[in-house]
Amino acid sequence: MNTLPDSAQRVADLLAAMGHDKQVVMLPETGKTSAEAAAGLGCSVAEIAKSIVFRRLLDDAAVMVVASGSNRVDEAKVAALVGPLGKADARFVKERIGYAIGGVCPIGHVGKTVMLIDEDLLELNSVWAAAGHPHAVFNLTPQQLVAMTAAPVADVALRA
Repeated sequence: MNTLPDSAQRVADLLAAMGHDKQVVMLPETGKTSAEAAAGLGCSVAEIAKSIVFRRLLDDAAVMVVASGSNRVDEAKVAALVGPLGKADARFVKERIGYAIGGVCPIGHVGKTVMLIDEDLLELNSVWAAAGHPHAVFNLTPQQLVAMTAAPVADVALRA
């Protein structure tokens, strides 16, 4: 039996406690980018639910946008919903969210996180999200993502 890295095992345990029926999958190659994850899974880039973290300037809160892998996040749209944003460096993400960049999971955060979900994800049958490690992912429906995170669905994509 393959053992998961600690951070991915934490996600697997959380998913099991939530009654989620899908396992954490370890990719043979890194899934740090949406394109890499999609290639490893044999799915479209749009089906990767990528987690983008910002720092809210008003109160230093972590703001996570879970977006379709094919979309660029429109920082102005997000700021209009949650307040002015700044960049979140790797240390901020690790301290506030609890995962290293490249494996940031939409659930199981160490602190309170302001979250938004890209409305474009709801057009898909299923999505793959990072499971706490650059090689770890799990599958779920967009509706399960909304239920697990209790995050509002919003228009966050940069439109041409």
